[in-house]
Amino acid sequence: METDTENLLGQFLRARRERLRPEDLGIRVDGRRRVAGLRREEVAQLAGVSTDYYARLEQQRAPQPSVQITAALARVLRLSLDERDHLFVLIGHNAPARFHRSEHVSPPLMRVLDRLDDTPAMVQTDLLDTLAMNPVAVALLGDQTRHTGLARSGYYRWFMDPAERLMVPEEARERHGRAQAARLRAALTAGSDMPRAARILAELQEHSPEFVRMWELQEVAQSYEDCKIILHPELGHIEVDAQILYTENRAQTLVVLTTRPGTESHSKLELLSVIGHQQPTP
Repeated sequence: METDTENLLGQFLRARRERLRPEDLGIRVDGRRRVAGLRREEVAQLAGVSTDYYARLEQQRAPQPSVQITAALARVLRLSLDERDHLFVLIGHNAPARFHRSEHVSPPLMRVLDRLDDTPAMVQTDLLDTLAMNPVAVALLGDQTRHTGLARSGYYRWFMDPAERLMVPEEARERHGRAQAARLRAALTAGSDMPRAARILAELQEHSPEFVRMWELQEVAQSYEDCKIILHPELGHIEVDAQILYTENRAQTLVVLTTRPGTESHSKLELLSVIGHQQPTP
């Protein structure tokens, strides 16, 4: 006799199928339906499999679905990332990486960015491509969205563009460079655009001896530095704390830079806030 734990996959699929409404997926409903949620044949059709195969899948009698079919089921059933990963494990596959590269700024992050008008904030990818900045961030850091090609990546610019060094005190540049190399290593193996990360790596290995030295340390990290000192061309040293908010799949990051109230850095940031709002938004 089958126990409850022996058909976790079937229980999970049925529960997620029954919680959806046909109209959630654009299915027209004529008359009353005798079952809650979606029918098996509707899930099967949308996922591109036969009704018989899907029925046997819920009964734990079907051959193991491919990765493509598993992903299709997750999409049809409108699974969250946690639920998708759970489905992959139940079926017997490794869960996909949670990164998905997109030039379109995540709407939730954009809504938060739109409400931050008195502190620098920007949206970046895991390759440090800056996708959006508020006016205060532009006043503090310059317009980082203007770069093209590999230079869009902050990792690339740090080692290839001397102007990038001017924003960091000389005594902190070694630590900052090592952090950049360590985060690029993480993006190379589990990032949203690993082929592009590999191109950045190849260029830096060919043209930057400093990068090669730091790369050979074999350090890896995904976190941001807890505190940074930014050198502004007119206001000098500004000490900031970086607060980080990730999208659910960690493909994009909202970076918010704050200062401690009552400090000289806080006063400088208040001045930049005024300057930033006097300039046209990029």
